[in-house]
Formats: sequence, C-alpha cells, structure tokens
Amino acid sequence: MIKLILLDVDGTLTDGGVYHGNDGNEIKKFNVKDGFAIVNARKIGIEFGIVTGGRGKLLEYRAKKLKIKYLFSENDRKEQILTEIMSQTGLKSEEIAYMGDDLNDINIIKKVGLSAAPADAISEVLEIVDFVSEKKGGNGAVREFIEFVLKKENLYEKFLKVCLI
Repeated sequence: MIKLILLDVDGTLTDGGVYHGNDGNEIKKFNVKDGFAIVNARKIGIEFGIVTGGRGKLLEYRAKKLKIKYLFSENDRKEQILTEIMSQTGLKSEEIAYMGDDLNDINIIKKVGLSAAPADAISEVLEIVDFVSEKKGGNGAVREFIEFVLKKENLYEKFLKVCLI
C-alpha cells in the first residue's frame, strides 16, 4: 500500500517555467487542483514530500501551505533522499510513490514502489514509469496521479467523502 507520495517540483508541481518579477524575485505557478488533492489525500492518511534540486522561500511557503510533511531541496541525488526518508519513517520502497519529469528523477523512479510522470516529461522518463498523466506538469498532473493512487489503493471513495464535506 502506498503511504507516501514524493513529488518533484519544476516540471511536475509547476509547468517548469521560471518567471521573474520586476524586482528579480522568482515566481512559479502552482496548480490549485494539485494542492486540493494533496490537502485532502493527507486527511485520509497519505503523506507527501517534495524532493527537488531547487530551493527558495516560495517552495517553503507552498510546502507549508499544503502541510507537506517532508521537504528536501537543493539535492540532485534524489535516490539518496529516498534512502533517508525510508530510514526516518520505517517505510519500505514499495510503500512510496514518486512523480518526476527529467533525468535527475530516473534513479529515484527506479527505486520506488510506484512511479509517474507528467505528459510532457522527457522520453527517458516516460519509458520507465508506471503511470503517465494525460496532463502536463503544473496543469493537474499531480492531481491525476494522486487520484490514480487512491483508486489503486481503494481509497478514492473515502477521498471523495472528505472532499465533499
């Protein structure tokens, strides 16, 4: 059973674009439907984590707002983070799912119990994941993957009840 879903940020939770305001601050677009699914899946016992090579206050803000339990930033060796998470939580790799879109996601994708990619991920990732979203990164791909996991684990009806309160 999947107990933890780990997510890449750029190209998965976002569209992969990097935007800068007039003040030079970086801006990213996150999808509210992804956030809605994360918040409500947490209510039924699925935990979430972010594993990214990026960093910044914006990322910390988004993780805090969604009450994402694990935030690992500034790390390109994502498979090492997986080992650390398993050590911290006692979870086995088959209880962890991961969604990513690029070369730096391949090693962790190969080690988790369930893997996914947005529709616009690179071909090397699309060829090896268990699930490919119909949506692009930052456009509801994470929501689609969460719903896939919940249906696979027979938790979707419970999720719907939580969402409809």
